[in-house]
Amino acid sequence: MKKIVVLLTLVVCTLVLIQSNVASRSSNDEGVGQQNVTDATGTVKEIYFAGGCFWGTEHLFQQVRGVTATAVGYANGKSRNPDYKTVSRGNSGFAETVKVVYDPSIVSLALLIDLYFESVDPSSLNKQGNDIGSQYRTGIYYTDKADAVLIQEKIKALAATIDKPVVIEQKALENFYTAEDYHQDYLNKNPGGYCHISPGLFKKAREVNSKKP
Repeated sequence: MKKIVVLLTLVVCTLVLIQSNVASRSSNDEGVGQQNVTDATGTVKEIYFAGGCFWGTEHLFQQVRGVTATAVGYANGKSRNPDYKTVSRGNSGFAETVKVVYDPSIVSLALLIDLYFESVDPSSLNKQGNDIGSQYRTGIYYTDKADAVLIQEKIKALAATIDKPVVIEQKALENFYTAEDYHQDYLNKNPGGYCHISPGLFKKAREVNSKKP
């Protein structure tokens, strides 16, 4: 009888641990399957941009009126819960990516994409600024299938304006893991920190969708 009780106890403990691990992993796997995020002001949407070093890309979108939240992280890789050291090796499949949450009644996805295009070299494969590696590839990743058409149209229009192939990925978000805390809001915490994006584009991002007087 004691053996049965012990065995049952072990089984229950094992099931609890498995459930806990699944919940923990799921909590870090953000964005997948979410088309809209609701906050106190109404419905907002999300889009994910990979544009080289995520410090500058996040700072760019933080300047835009209508962007309600941002987070830097690692997207579309091959493992669970990656860290910066793992991603930096360049063989994890992850791209440094910025999650952008925005209010479509204030700022359009088309405008966000236009700003993104200005922040990257669209024909440079796995290299932006001084950063080299597949983790620095460019890409636009969506969670709402309805956004795919617009993204495709914008990239097609961009391709018509340059004489080199556009290498920006366009695909559904497969997974997204939030990066370490010290990467979040990096340029706000470290104003003199490295950035491959020109200060002039930050200024444009603040003004392009500014509130009319």
